[in-house]
This record gives sequence, structure tokens and C-alpha cells, in this order.
Amino acid sequence: MSKLHIITPVKDSLETTLRTIDGIMSPEIDANFNYTIYNDFSSDETTQQLTNESEKQGFSLVNLKDITSHPSPNYLLILQVAQKKAIAENAHLLIVESDVIVEKNTIQKMVDSVDSLQNPGMIAAVTTSEDGNINFPYLYAQKFSSGIIETKKRLSFCCTLLTNRYLSSFDFENLNPEKSWYDVFISHKSVELGYKNYLMTSLPVVHLPHSSRPWKNLKYTNPLKYYWKKLIDNRDKI
Repeated sequence: MSKLHIITPVKDSLETTLRTIDGIMSPEIDANFNYTIYNDFSSDETTQQLTNESEKQGFSLVNLKDITSHPSPNYLLILQVAQKKAIAENAHLLIVESDVIVEKNTIQKMVDSVDSLQNPGMIAAVTTSEDGNINFPYLYAQKFSSGIIETKKRLSFCCTLLTNRYLSSFDFENLNPEKSWYDVFISHKSVELGYKNYLMTSLPVVHLPHSSRPWKNLKYTNPLKYYWKKLIDNRDKI
């Protein structure tokens, strides 16, 4: 399996998104890959910049406003569309979010691990701050040794590969449309279906949490306000 589809959902956060794009479009990678950005109702400024970058760097740009009127976040639609495309082309699916910066060899190492690991469903790179410390959402991995660790804990979609076998085993059309985010459910579903999930603690990627939705940082600075906004505004349903 050499084909790989890489996707990045984008909701503004232009500065980090441009760093994400640069990391993905200048990799050391042998796999046959294509890269699609799903623009989830970003501002006109961000949309124009993404259009310019798409023309310059050669990735595909899907403006979700052209295919849905559903307000952001549209993670469900993105996952459903990306799954269908990956299955149709017999490809793995790698999600790299717009607040994540990968190194040039990150993607190739993740692709290579698919064939070396036992029955993988999902493979994730551990996230760190820019100074190299493991950060959210993998704080639980601070006690893990360096390597590739099988885990039944949830894998975030920060930088995560979903194998073609797993994609072909569970239809994302069956995901709960009332939710906003799906990494927890999809991680647990992989294990439920008999696959193994792996966290690559030896393969760090820089994560700048919640750059596209700054209000979520209230979870750490003012948790009472965060949970109030989550409840009243019906946001961030996992």
C-alpha cells in the first residue's frame, strides 16, 4: 500500500495553517500522496490566502461553503468525504490538523510503520510544545518510553493515520451527527473491531492547541467559564 491521502481541516488560524502546509508539502516521502485542505467557513482573508497557496503549492482546496450550509465545525462531513475518497483509491488516510507542524520525515515514518506493526487501525504521532515537552492531548504519554506503544487510550486526530483496512471496516456515515468531534469514538471503535492503535512516542510533532478555536483554551485558564460556554452554546460535543 503506497497511496496516502492527507487532509487538514481549517478554520482560520492562518499563521499556524501556513506552517502546517509547509511541513506537509516539503516532506521526505516516497509514498504516492495527495493533500487536501477542507476550508470550514474561514474568513474571506484566510480563504483567499488558502486559494493562493493551493495554486502555488499544488494541494487541493475544498471550500465547504460550496457543498454545505451547515455551520462550522463540519468535522463529520470532512471525515465522511475523506473516507470515501481514500477507500475509492485504496489509500490510507492521514489527518494533520491546522495547529500541528510535522518534520520532513514524519509522514514517511508513519507510512512505513503500517507494514511493520501488527494489525494497525490507527497510528498517531505524539504531540509536543515547541520546546519539546509532550503536551495536550497526550499528557498521559509522558510516562511512556520512547518507541511505538500500543494503546487502548484515545488517539487524537492531531497527526493520525487511519489505515485503509480500518476505513473499510466502519462507515463514517454511521457516526452520531449530534457530536462535534469524533476522535474518541473512532479510536475506541478501532479497538472494538479488533484493530490495534499505536502512539509513536519517538516521533514528535509540534502542537499549538486550539489555534483555530481560541475559546477552548478556557478549559485550562478558566474551566468554569469553558464548561458554561460549552453547555449554554452547545459547543464541543465529543
